[in-house]
Amino acid sequence: MVTGMERAQEPQGREEQEFRDDFVTRFAEYWQSQGRPKSEGRIVGYLLVADRDAVDAEEIAVGAGVSRGSVSQSVRRLRELGFVSLVSAPGRRSKLVSMDEDVWGGFLRNERSYLRHQRDLAASALERLPDLGESSRRRLGNMYDYMTWLDGYHETLLSRWEEYKARRGERDGPKTSKEQRNV
Repeated sequence: MVTGMERAQEPQGREEQEFRDDFVTRFAEYWQSQGRPKSEGRIVGYLLVADRDAVDAEEIAVGAGVSRGSVSQSVRRLRELGFVSLVSAPGRRSKLVSMDEDVWGGFLRNERSYLRHQRDLAASALERLPDLGESSRRRLGNMYDYMTWLDGYHETLLSRWEEYKARRGERDGPKTSKEQRNV
């Protein structure tokens, strides 16, 4: 059995590792540009390209290039967002971190709660601040209506996502460059 370290010594293994590192970095930069902590983005990026279904905190820290403290704090937040879960492993005291294969569909399902909370917040502001100016009331009204409108589409979006995945079949994503050349 070839270990990850041995594979990294081979030219192709080094290239793959370099790409994985670059992927983690690029994913984290975008994650951070959306107002989230960069270390959290590095962890999500690492889990997306990890070769195992579940990994321990030490492996995440090394693979994502973050501290163990960042792993602990970020995993707590990522669990709340529905990006990861903790799973038990036979013979281990500590739990492993796992990312669902369809984390994005899960994100879409969990987003519904956010939309409803934001809608309710807008409604409470409109109700409790009756003397707001016209432009503020329009902004809050648009906030309320947008959250209500988007919430109404969630079932459709989830259904269409499942249909898309079914049409995609067994394919795990876009064709690789090598697969495209062999067509």
